[in-house]
Amino acid sequence: MRDLRQDLSGLWQAATRITPRAGGRVLMFMSAREGEGTSSVAASFALMAAARAARMTWLIDLDLRENPLYTAFSKGVLSGVGRPGHPLDASLGVEQIYSVSGSEKVPALTKLLTAHQIDGLRLLVTRFRNERLSPGHSVRMLAAPGWWGALRRSADWAIIDAPSLSRSAAGLIYAPLTDGVVLVVQAETVGADEVEDLRAAVEAAGGNVIGVVMNRLKSGRARAGNQRMGGWRAF
Repeated sequence: MRDLRQDLSGLWQAATRITPRAGGRVLMFMSAREGEGTSSVAASFALMAAARAARMTWLIDLDLRENPLYTAFSKGVLSGVGRPGHPLDASLGVEQIYSVSGSEKVPALTKLLTAHQIDGLRLLVTRFRNERLSPGHSVRMLAAPGWWGALRRSADWAIIDAPSLSRSAAGLIYAPLTDGVVLVVQAETVGADEVEDLRAAVEAAGGNVIGVVMNRLKSGRARAGNQRMGGWRAF
């Protein structure tokens, strides 16, 4: 994960012009394939929002199995950014955005999703407690509009990092509940047709695609991870 805040000024200006349905804004980042840099863009945007917001900003990781955002912050991947603090209850006292089933006893759902404040920032990053599940348990994502409504009432921004569509359709479940969806693509490898297919999938699910962030490799440096932003294009 890389800090891309200096490259997202255009996106920030566009996103702040979005009128939220009620309360805080909810913005989702999503890609067609894995490895497009979605988590870097989502985390960087969340850091920008947290620096400007009066209330908390939430960074919501829909990869419940791996929790890559929480892990990255815990390891100090972003220079100068604090570590996650103690777990806070992220159930918000309403319906949950997931369900758990299995032959073994299911743990209390309100204890599985936590939020951790990043030291020194008005930013909470979510973590799903997989250690409380048994191998026989399965997790299913639920739209849970009541949870999102409660979140809007308590936060200025909620930034969603969705898994790539090639890996999971989780992002499509929540796209209709957001104020906008930003597509993230690797400019050198993803063609226009693939971008349009992803856009069509999001819009067919009821989401509103507001634009595309394009990653480009630095010239002469094809090594994985050495990337810069190639631009922002609004629809």
